[in-house]
Amino acid sequence: MEELIITPKTKIFALLEAYPQLEDTLIAVAPPFKKLKNPVLRKTITKVTSLSQAATIAGIKVEELINTLRSEVGQTAHQTIDADNTDYNYTQPNWFNNDLVTATIDISATLNAGEQPVHEVLSAIKTLEGSKILLVKAPFIPAPLIDKALSLDYKHWIDKKSDEAYWVYFKQ
Repeated sequence: MEELIITPKTKIFALLEAYPQLEDTLIAVAPPFKKLKNPVLRKTITKVTSLSQAATIAGIKVEELINTLRSEVGQTAHQTIDADNTDYNYTQPNWFNNDLVTATIDISATLNAGEQPVHEVLSAIKTLEGSKILLVKAPFIPAPLIDKALSLDYKHWIDKKSDEAYWVYFKQ
């Protein structure tokens, strides 16, 4: 089998398939990933989440995550890593008005059931009219979901309520 080179675009599933011993390292560097112990989540979320997105979810620099994982398997560390640095918006935008929030989706139950909330959320965003806003409540920054919304030119704002509560507002 060919060696997997660890990059920001590497999916967590592929990483753990190639290097199962990195699960504990990933959890140590990024405690939100203790959820990887759940076999249902492991089969779903990890297939769509890149290490770049994982770093965002964990609140650490992608270079730190990649270099830690690389050193564990004997790969060369890099000083700078070209990640798809998506600019997530953590500052309340001008378009935000709490009175315009017309729908709320808490994706915790969906994630805990091992399902992807992407289709449900995107369907809800598509039904927004005018300046209406959708609120998505999540236990961590849902980076794959935000990346998908950004690719479709939807606007967002991440409001961190606590280490395990993120409110993400979406607008067409």
